[in-house]
This record gives sequence, structure tokens and C-alpha cells, in this order.
Amino acid sequence: MNNLHAILIPMWDFYFLFLMIDARPELAGFSISHMVAKMEAQSPGVPEVIRVVHHQDLNKRILVALVVSSTLLGAILLFLLCVWIYRRRTSKLDDGECRKDLEVSKSTTMNPISRFNSLRLANFKGSVSMIDYKLLEAATDNFSKSNVLDEGSTGHVYKARFDDKMLAAVKRIDYGGPDAEREFENEVNWLRKIRHQNIIKLLGHCIRDETRFLVYEMMQNGSLESQLHGPSHGSALTWHLRMKIAVDIARGLEYLHEHRSPPVVHRDLKSSNILLDSDFNAKLSDFGLTVNLGAQNKNIKLSGTLGYVAPEYLLDGKLTDKSDVYAFGVVLLELLTGKKPVETMGPTQSQSLVSWAIPQLGDRSKLPKVVDPVIRDTMDLKHLYQVAAVAVLCVQSEPSYRPLVTDVLHSLIPLVPVELGGSLRITEPLHLKEPSSTRS
Repeated sequence: MNNLHAILIPMWDFYFLFLMIDARPELAGFSISHMVAKMEAQSPGVPEVIRVVHHQDLNKRILVALVVSSTLLGAILLFLLCVWIYRRRTSKLDDGECRKDLEVSKSTTMNPISRFNSLRLANFKGSVSMIDYKLLEAATDNFSKSNVLDEGSTGHVYKARFDDKMLAAVKRIDYGGPDAEREFENEVNWLRKIRHQNIIKLLGHCIRDETRFLVYEMMQNGSLESQLHGPSHGSALTWHLRMKIAVDIARGLEYLHEHRSPPVVHRDLKSSNILLDSDFNAKLSDFGLTVNLGAQNKNIKLSGTLGYVAPEYLLDGKLTDKSDVYAFGVVLLELLTGKKPVETMGPTQSQSLVSWAIPQLGDRSKLPKVVDPVIRDTMDLKHLYQVAAVAVLCVQSEPSYRPLVTDVLHSLIPLVPVELGGSLRITEPLHLKEPSSTRS
């Protein structure tokens, strides 16, 4: 211990002297050898190697460290900037890719652009193929009347058979001017980006002269409108299936409103745009009027279907996600009552479903009487009251009184059996209701 102390003390003296010489030049004449001799005299027999570190060397090391760290920091910032620029360019290219594809298809409509294999793989790759017109012509038997699935305001929907295992629905859009062209491009643009279990899949599209074609996945049970208001008058739709359809619609809207940034407004939700597959899973379709929710849409052109359009949008052009909630409320009333959104009362008179139903839905004694006869007395009354309350809230004339679609979804899930995607547990087996001929 004494030897260690004898070594450390001279070393400290040496360091102090070094600092003093650096600070006071007049001491520079003092020889360092004197200090070395002193240290050897105080600690005989102990060899000592002293390394003198000059301030210039220390400053150089600090400078090198600063240069290296600054270079690394600059490289990191440059890398982050490159990543940000790449993501921005990728996003812009993704949004513009659809329009480029459409322009290319306009100039090459007579060439075989895509064959069956690319169409079949579209489901899995998330791509939207351009389909050769001759392929569509063959798959629909030259657009035969026997293959017509539905008829809309802009054209017909045909069943297309590409082989024994591949069925699809082809929507033919005859020329309708600039508006129809914009809606066609808008639908292709949206459906190529959106992937959700309750939103229709677009498999491909085709442009031939003035005619446009959209190829969708096959929905075997057609539209909700055809099920409720067609020849079967809703006989295939039990109470539980109707609630399942309502939940499916709400899930699709929740995805658009809550899980897209910015939020998306469908703007044309109605029973004819809700399609049903072989298991009555409901999917939203027809995205030609769909828009992002934002300030740029304040002066958007008024569009929609009478009976489903929210009052504030119809009167003042105010478009929000609550506009879709209103339309959902109308569809829910259709499921509940079996009536159309607008009923003809006479040659010059008509009545909206909302104005007819609201006074009666608020009276529990009248409520069971306004329910569709096909499902009357087949549900728990508490569940019926809850669905009626949700419908009334959704169709409020004041948008702020309407619930968010997420709240609607959570209110309806407990009414749907677990087997159909809800949380309700029931003991009796589920089955489709036999067709009924009674209807008011």
C-alpha cells in the first residue's frame, strides 16, 4: 500500500506540472527530467514508464470523434429522407396506376390483354386485371339474355362461366357520358385498393369502344333488394339472417369510416348495392360515387338514390360519414318491415319508408304489427325493440343525433347467433325459413 501511494503521488505531481507548463509558458524551462529523477528517488526499485499525453493529441481525438459521429448522424438523416421520399412516390404511383391502366386499355381494347389464368389469380394477388373482350363474350355466350342476372339503370349484369369451376358476374355499362366514365374509373380505382370480407371483389375490367365492363366475384343470391322485393318477397331471409346481413353491412361501413385514412364515404348505400353470396354473406358494391371524406368534398355534386339520401346532404349538400349511417338506417328498416324505401300511394303520391315507420317504431304496442309478416313472431321482443331503436337513431334528421357505425355494429352483434358471425348463443338449430305467401 505504501509503495502504491509512493507511485501515485509523484504521478499526480507530474500531471500538475504538465498542466502548469501548458498554462504558463515561463515554466517551460523547467526540465521534465527533474521530475522523473524525483520520482525515481522516492520509489527506488520500482520501474516506471510514463506516457505523456499532449493536449494536441487529445484535441485531435476529440475532433476525429466529432467528425465520425456527425458523419453517422448525417447518413442516418439522409437514409430517413430517402425512405420518406420513396413512400411518397409509391403512394402517388399507386393512386395513379389505375388511371394509367385505364388509359392503356382504351388504346389496346382489341388486343388480348389478359387470359383466364390472370383472372383466376386476381382473387389471391389483390390485382385487377384487364380482361380481353373476346374472353368475356365467350364466357357470357355472347351476352345472352339467358345469362342476365340483373338489370340496372346503366346496363345489365350477366353470369359468366370461364370454366366448370370459375363463375363471375359481368356488369356491362353502356355509354352514359362523362359522368358514367368518371364513375367507372372511380369504381376501378377504389376496388383495386380495398380488400375486406364485406366488400365485393373486382376481378377485372374491360373497355371496348363506348362500352365498359366490370367483372366481379359471383354472388349467388343476388342483391338484398331482389331478395326482399323480388318474387320471393324475403321468404328466404329469417330474422337471424336479416340481422346477420345488417351486421355484415355495418362491418363494411366501419372499415370505410374507421379503418381508411382519410375516412371513405360510400355515398350510394342501398339494398340493390348489397350483394349476397351462397351463404347470405353480405358485401357492399357499386363504388362509383365513393369519395374520401374531406374539405375538398364540400361542393361535391349531389348524387344518390331517392329514399336513401340523408336530409342534410339533399338540402345543403353536407356530406359526412353520418350520411352513410342514414342510408344504413333505411336498409335496416327494409329488413325489419319488408317495405321499399319509397312506396307509391297513388298516381301522384308516394311515401317514404322513414316518414311512415318512425311514428310506429316508437310505440311498442304497434311495433310488432309493422314487422314483415314473413318474420313476424319469430324473434325475441327485446331484440325487436333494440333493432327498432337502432333504426330510429340512424335515420334522425339531425346528423349529430345519429350514432357512429361502430356503435351500431356493437349494438347488433349480440343479436346474431355465433354460427352466423355474432355473439348470440342459442340452443335450437338454425335453418332457413320456409317460403311464406302471407304478406301485407
